[in-house]
Amino acid sequence: QLQASGGGLVQAGGSLRLSCAASGRTFSGYFMGWFRQAPGKERDFVAVISLSGGRSIYADSVKGRFTISRDNAKNTVYLQMNNLKPEDTAVYYCAAGAGMWRSTSGYDYWGQGTQVTVSS
Repeated sequence: QLQASGGGLVQAGGSLRLSCAASGRTFSGYFMGWFRQAPGKERDFVAVISLSGGRSIYADSVKGRFTISRDNAKNTVYLQMNNLKPEDTAVYYCAAGAGMWRSTSGYDYWGQGTQVTVSS
């Protein structure tokens, strides 16, 4: 089970840190990703992190502003979001999978999502 939290309402230029806590599985054995879905749009890739946390991949739209990290001792993955823009507004989902995939089809388990709203 994956439980995402940390969303909220923030002004443009602000920051938020999302957390995703995992339970019931061997967290360190999964690549962890973040995706987001705006109203009426598809679920888009945001970032993914390797098993040890030593490698990460970002969508071009968030590169340089978002940072994904993980703490395997706490079974938690994080998404630090800085310099937020109105176009970052979406429901953010964490996911666990078997590789560094950018596609939703590469992930086996999903959290329930947390809403991020960025006002202009």
